[in-house]
Amino acid sequence: MNLSNYFWYFDSALTPRFCDEVIKYALSKEETMALTGSAGKGRDLRKQPLKKDEVKDVQKRRRSDLVWLNDTWIYREIQPFVHEANKEAGWNFEWDWSESCQFTKYKLNQYYDWHCDSWDKVYKSNGPDNGKIRKLSMTCQLTDGSEYEGGELEFDFRNYDPYARDESIHVRKVPEILPKGSIIVFPSHLWHRVKPVTKGTRYSLVVWHLGYPFK
Repeated sequence: MNLSNYFWYFDSALTPRFCDEVIKYALSKEETMALTGSAGKGRDLRKQPLKKDEVKDVQKRRRSDLVWLNDTWIYREIQPFVHEANKEAGWNFEWDWSESCQFTKYKLNQYYDWHCDSWDKVYKSNGPDNGKIRKLSMTCQLTDGSEYEGGELEFDFRNYDPYARDESIHVRKVPEILPKGSIIVFPSHLWHRVKPVTKGTRYSLVVWHLGYPFK
């Protein structure tokens, strides 16, 4: 899929008060280790925690802690920006459902290596996500970039022919998201990563927005 805009951002879109309220609320809840791929799939991890070799395998690619949130007051603030970005960036993807909000905590040496958010199969469930895919991803910066070091969000624009690909151009740092309350929206199939935090803690809020497969 060729794009004229790989992402769309809003500088300091959400108030510091809202960001602080989300952080305080999320920190009052029990956190879990972030997983990736099929690790722990189909298991109640409270009863059957990951084995040491499974944890080691997950942390080769991802190391962070998270809390899942499903609160209307959070969706009410962020969804208008997703709609606006979808229109202004010219994607015009049809979507009608937002997944749970992932409050992510990146502490010292934590990271999330190269990945894309979309999968090769649709969701199969008895819920409103049945038959749908991730189309738009959103990240909200809850801490200001001055509060930590490292933890850079980067994109890899891989849809170039090998002869035309220049990593110095097509791997793109995203300093636009550093101001507290900033939002970035992007198609879920784009490859991206969060580099290791070297000082402080980075808090972010990630939400994926679903719709039926592209026609």
